Amino acid sequence: MEKRKKPIERVIIHTVLILFAVYSIIPFYWTALQSFKTLRDANSRTPLFFFTPTWENYEALWLRSSPENGAMIAYFLLMVVVLLICMLLFAEHIPVRNDIVYSVVTLGFFGLFWGIPQFIDTARFYDYFLNTIIVTVGTVAVSITIGCLAGYSLARYVGFAGVVILIAALGFRALPRLAFILPYYWIGAATNLLDTHLLVILTLVAVNQPFTIWMLRSFFMEIPKELEESAMVDGASRLTAFRSVIIPIMWPGIVSTALFTLLLAYNEFLLVRVLTQTNWTLPVAISRFTGGEDPRHLTLAAAASISATIPIMVVILFFQKHLVKGLAAGAVKG
Repeated sequence: MEKRKKPIERVIIHTVLILFAVYSIIPFYWTALQSFKTLRDANSRTPLFFFTPTWENYEALWLRSSPENGAMIAYFLLMVVVLLICMLLFAEHIPVRNDIVYSVVTLGFFGLFWGIPQFIDTARFYDYFLNTIIVTVGTVAVSITIGCLAGYSLARYVGFAGVVILIAALGFRALPRLAFILPYYWIGAATNLLDTHLLVILTLVAVNQPFTIWMLRSFFMEIPKELEESAMVDGASRLTAFRSVIIPIMWPGIVSTALFTLLLAYNEFLLVRVLTQTNWTLPVAISRFTGGEDPRHLTLAAAASISATIPIMVVILFFQKHLVKGLAAGAVKG
């Protein structure tokens, strides 16, 4: 794209971008305000932008009963979360192998999620949050594992069978969500997997797998074949060359594909709603507050929406550098 040198053109472009950014942020900003309002302020005839904020909506959403030493527990949990995030951000500066740091952080988050209900009387919404994490992490892990192997194979194999597989995957991806519900519901009923995380993960993997295969294949196509061939000449097997040579180069593309898969799995509503009766994820749980006649659901729905959005924002901000690299990698032929 040609750089605009005239000041008036740059002012117009920046003004349009700023207005579009404000237009995109306003719904989130208003929802955040609603989540901190009392029921009376939220139902005021005139919109209130200045009010006394309250945490009652979040307490009612996440807790059955407030603990006596709630402030101390909250500060402790915040310190643990900040410590784990800092370990992720500064993993390269810690005098330990990165994989060990990432393993410790992963175990730390799992221990934190498991330990919170042991000390706090959490509400049902916390169970929905854990269900969302299990389903999302499981979907991303399986989809990326299969997608990397399939994308690499299809990038290196250019025969007729590879073309058929790619076209079939594209056609499978084009099917509407409703086409998957009845077959997987029947499978779940036949195998007693209804209302389980495993059935939801398998269904979401099947739905999103064509996308990961096509996207990862496009990244693998940009990597010269000579790289793994050189490693294989030195004695490495194809799998070793793939793991030790190709994957490190492909890491930004893998992260960007994983983030898109994460968003698709995290925000899935229809399949989860049909295949589960109690083990809901956050999008399904939020719908409880948006379709009821209870006026209190207005503020609870706002608090639930903000609670569901913050984890995704943190993940996207943390992997922003890799996401930009991955998306830009396909635009430059190296």
